[in-house]
Amino acid sequence: MADDGAKPHTELWVERTGVRRYTGHSSRGAEVLVGSEDVDGVFTPGELLKIALAACTGMSSDRPLARRLGDDYEATVRVSGAADRENERYPELNEVLEIDLSELDEAAQERLLVVVERAIDAVCTVGRTLKAGTTVNLDIKTD
Repeated sequence: MADDGAKPHTELWVERTGVRRYTGHSSRGAEVLVGSEDVDGVFTPGELLKIALAACTGMSSDRPLARRLGDDYEATVRVSGAADRENERYPELNEVLEIDLSELDEAAQERLLVVVERAIDAVCTVGRTLKAGTTVNLDIKTD
């Protein structure tokens, strides 16, 4: 079979490791601890959703910011949003990208922010998926 240059698909799964405690895995060797809010040292699934959104925003803005500010710029993306427990969903998620643009004049800051927002809107897969909604399919396999 010829190599078409496509990267192999990353497999993702979680395994139960205790009461309301799971470990998430990727076929690339990454792990994340997941559990309920009353379990120390874990992320809740909702927190991981928010972290994924913030990380996607940061990564989507990385190239335009690095081009203008240099590869060593510092940025923090904070994300928040309370759960609606009656409907078990997050009706609103709020992000704040914290970055020092003081070395740029006001016009350059405005131009850069337009480019950054366009980049995030265009390539942040997590944000685009959340805004559009998605279909989730579940199969249950038994032994």
